[in-house]
Amino acid sequence: MSPVPEASVTSLGAKSSGSRRLSRELVLRALYQWQLNDSSLAVLVAQAEAADIHGRANVTHFEALLAGVLKHALELDAALAPMLDREVEALSPIEHGVLLLGGYELIHQPDVPYRVVLNEAVDLAKRYGGTDGHKYINGVLDKLAQVVRQVEVGAGRSAR
Repeated sequence: MSPVPEASVTSLGAKSSGSRRLSRELVLRALYQWQLNDSSLAVLVAQAEAADIHGRANVTHFEALLAGVLKHALELDAALAPMLDREVEALSPIEHGVLLLGGYELIHQPDVPYRVVLNEAVDLAKRYGGTDGHKYINGVLDKLAQVVRQVEVGAGRSAR
């Protein structure tokens, strides 16, 4: 899998309202396809447009997340690697996709609270991953958050 160069794929009049949760679900589906087929960003976006949930998702958010994850995939794998108990290549495509998405949001979207990132990733892992995979996802992303969002994580823990 090669990183995909950043490209503007946002459709004219793209839907910027809608569910960000469904946008993340579309990103996970696209990342799964990308891992299996090494599809281009344009192909992944086109496939997502045919998805049953596309009309209810925040399309602008979906396209921005997907483009960002693909652009930074190698960097994200490097950031996640020290948090893993196995090689990145040994992750299932679902685990890898959820971790790439969660890692991207933790590192590149500081406006999204880390608790939201973790909760959304865990929900995706519960829905699409293997039994108890969500626990692994939570542990890995929590470790990453402690590194890349030290102040926010520390403030959250001291407020308990």
